[in-house]
Formats: sequence, structure tokens, C-alpha cells
Amino acid sequence: MFGMAKDIGVDLGTANVLIYVKGKGIVLREPSVVAIDKDNNKILEIGEAARRMIGRTPGNIVALRPLRDGVIADYDITEKMLQYFIEKVVGHSFMSKPRIMVCIPSNVTTVEKRAVQQAAKQAGASMAYLIEEPMAAAMGVGIDISEPQGTMIIDIGGGTTDIAVISLGGIVVSDSLRIAGDKFDDAIIKFCKTAHNLLIGERTAEDIKINVGTAIRGERNVSMEFRGRDLLTGLPKTVTLTSDEIAIALHNEVNSIVQCVKKMLENTPPELAADIMDHGIVMTGGGAMLHGLDTLIGKETGIPTYLAEDPLSCVAIGTGRALEWLNKLNKQQLKVDSPE
Repeated sequence: MFGMAKDIGVDLGTANVLIYVKGKGIVLREPSVVAIDKDNNKILEIGEAARRMIGRTPGNIVALRPLRDGVIADYDITEKMLQYFIEKVVGHSFMSKPRIMVCIPSNVTTVEKRAVQQAAKQAGASMAYLIEEPMAAAMGVGIDISEPQGTMIIDIGGGTTDIAVISLGGIVVSDSLRIAGDKFDDAIIKFCKTAHNLLIGERTAEDIKINVGTAIRGERNVSMEFRGRDLLTGLPKTVTLTSDEIAIALHNEVNSIVQCVKKMLENTPPELAADIMDHGIVMTGGGAMLHGLDTLIGKETGIPTYLAEDPLSCVAIGTGRALEWLNKLNKQQLKVDSPE
């Protein structure tokens, strides 16, 4: 497709993969799902087509998410998925291989980092760089991270919530929780079981979260009818859920995130904490879009908290921008892969 090598930024998320190409913006946004035939281990579908199969497949076909909690759970499948998406963007002609910047949660292990780099290399990168999620999110929001000014970013994806204070092109303090969008869905599934004796799938849980979910009781007044399987009779059943019920269902997960933000603020040097008080906290990522979560964090910390303009794309855009900023970024922040 492109004759020249392109710089590519990849947001390798637990829920979605986004690819940013320099000069073109975000060119691909697909679910991180792969459908496999268990009988012969063949990959049948990748991305959106595979996501549509979740919970709807015959016995021999499984729709998997190769990344769990922000970490590669299945290396081979992740590599094939990454390769498929990159080829979709760059085409097969690897006459000149692209430089690829991949985004990772802030406290993944060295082994996990190497796995991501290898996957990018295998997928056709000339150089594979890694950047931590909060850094990429800050750059995607348009914050000049090279300034000596403290900025707090909360990036809530599908698998992890990354909270970081950034100043002078580096991360000053950071923490990563394995509580994010997926755990919100799990909590809703659990709540339906215990409160309504109803079994629902991941996709229904996600619909409920988006349409009636809220982080604060009394903040949103909507209800929704949906179907699942009655655990007592085994038959389909329709139940109505209200926002307040979902606020109760999500209480523990939301509270863990709030407590983690407070802990990060306590660990922030006083000068940077003053900057954060002035400029507020910025939230990015799909999980940050949970209704009322920004309001709740603002209330609990006493610091104005904003949802970024396009929370879903910030990390991918920042990952792409990071390639243009290679020389400005603190080398510690980029786990640069030196050519072997």
C-alpha cells in the first residue's frame, strides 16, 4: 500500500488494538479478539469479525482475547494478531520496514516487555520501541511532557488502570492496577447472578455498563431491559436494571481506583502536587468513560478531573507522536530495543 516505510504507533490494548500512522492519524481500530478452531488450532477470524463470535460459537470454535489484564496471555496468538493488523495497515510489501512504537502498561515485567518487542519485530518492524501507557496518553492529549510541570494522567483501559505523574519527559510516580473496563463487566455479570439469578455474557454486561452504568448512586437515572438465562429454570428471562443497581455492582472496583489515585497524590512531590491542583487530573481510555467516574474522582480528591476529548484514541495518538519525539523523550521512558 505504501512504498515508503511508515512510522507506526500501536496501542496494543486488552480490549482493542489501535494503529496510528504518521501523517494519516488512526487507521485501524479493532477488538483484540481472535477466533480459533480448537480441532486444528487454526485461526479463523481476527478483530471485529472474531468479536461478533464471542459467546455465540459452536463447541469447536473459541473466541479468545490473547491479552488479559494488559498482559500477553497467549504469545503466539498475540504475535499473529499484531502481524495481521500491521499487514492490514502497511500491506505485504515490506520493502522498507516501519519503525514501530508499542504501548505497554506501566509496570509490566522485563519478560513481558521482551515478548511485546519480539511480536512487533516478527510482525515486520525495523525497530521496535516501547512506551508506557500514561506517557503515551499524556502526549495524545497534547500535553508538552518535556516541561518541568507536573501532570497527572489516569488511563483506564480494558485490562489495566495506569495512574502516573509526569514531569520533564519522565514518569515521577506511577502505579498500575489490574482493575479496568473488563473488571467492571465482570462485576456486572456477578451482580446479575447474585441479585437476579440471571446469567449474562460479556457483551451484554458491556452494553449495560455503557447504557445504564454509573460510578455514583443517584447521578444517573436510567434503566434498561435485557435478557439472560434464569439460573433456576434454565430458561431465558428478561430483567430490568437501574443505574443505582449498577453503581452498587461497581462499587468495589471504582473504590479501588479512587484509593489508588489518592495514594499516588500522597506520593507526589509537593511542587508537582501544586501543579496538579492548578491544572487538574486528566482521564483517558475507554474505562474512563464510565458515567460519573470523573466527577467522583474530582469529589474524592478535591482536584478538578477532566475526561480527555477523545479518550479512546489518546494512547494510540500519543504512541504515534512518541516516534516523532524520540530525541526529546527521556531514554529511560522508552524501553528502546537496540538492534541485536
